[in-house]
This record gives sequence, structure tokens and C-alpha cells, in this order.
Amino acid sequence: MEEVKTAMEEHMNLMADLVQKLSTELRSGLAPAYDNFMGFFHAIDWKNKVEQEISVECCIMLMGLCSISHVSGSSIKFPYCSLQEPWLMCLLGFHVLLLLTTIISRRHVNFQMCLFLLALSGVYLAERLNRSLGAHWQSFATQNYFDPHGLFLSVLWSGPLLIISMLILVNTLFSLCHLIVRWKRAELRHRARLSEKKEG
Repeated sequence: MEEVKTAMEEHMNLMADLVQKLSTELRSGLAPAYDNFMGFFHAIDWKNKVEQEISVECCIMLMGLCSISHVSGSSIKFPYCSLQEPWLMCLLGFHVLLLLTTIISRRHVNFQMCLFLLALSGVYLAERLNRSLGAHWQSFATQNYFDPHGLFLSVLWSGPLLIISMLILVNTLFSLCHLIVRWKRAELRHRARLSEKKEG
């Protein structure tokens, strides 16, 4: 029995060290990534590249929080984003349904992996989808939301799919940690039985 207690203490110490190392890596690992991103962001000459200029007002407008018809000084002009359009309501409903399916099926790892691959496939095909929808917008929308840069589709299609994919990935990592703990407990029980048989 002492061997089991010792093994459990060693295992708990090992897990505590791993969690501490992981949290240290995450804290120190995000700072260089943030610095690289900010360096990249500031290295771009936004004033000379008018076609790439995207302001906060555009992002707010895309999310339907205000009714900006265009952004002054920018060649990117977006129409007012009306959530009364049936196809936008269906798109938001699709994302809510996918999120609920992800939450409900969180204990079924294989199904979650299928959802993960489907969501990432949707992100991968977003550029083609943007081109296709931009060419045929008259058949389902009252105005053309699909700009050549794909910002609108990125915000309303790829963004939610990426968030759901990250949720699935985090859930899978938690399931993996839980499985490792169960496996280690079973291994310790097996060792305890073997030691009892040797003593008995």
C-alpha cells in the first residue's frame, strides 16, 4: 500500500510540475508572438495602401452595431449590414446550432473531430465561397456584401468557425488529460494488485 501512495505522490508532483511548466510557457510564449504581430502591424504603411486600409469602424459596421455606409479615405466600402436579411439570419442560426452541437457532443471525441475537420474545411473554402457568393449575390441578398478582400465573409463565416474549432480543440485536450489520468490510475491499481499477489 505504501508503494501505491508513493507512486500517487510522485504522479501528483509530476502533474503539478507539468502544469507549472505549461503555464510558464504560455505566459512567456504569448509575449513574443504579440511583439511580432505588433511589429508586423506597425511595419505596414497603411496610408499608402488605401485598398488594404481597414478601420475599426468597418469592423463595427460588419458586426451590425452601427450603420456606416462607407469609410472616408478608404476604397473599401461596405453596405449597411442588416440582420433582417433571411440569409444572414440563417447563417447566424447555423453558427448557433453548430455551437450547441459542439457543446452537447463534448463527450463524443470522434464526432467532435468530424465537426473540427468540417469547420476547418469551411474556413479553407471561404475564399472560393466569397468569390461564388460575390458573383451571385442578387439571387439571395438585397446588396453585395462580398468584397474582394473577403472581410465580410471572414467576420461572419470564418471567425465563428475558427472559434468553434478552438473550443473543440480545447475540449479534446481536456479529454486527453482526463484519459491520461484514468490510464495512470489503472496502472497504479494494477501495480498494487501485483504487489499484493507477491506479498500474499
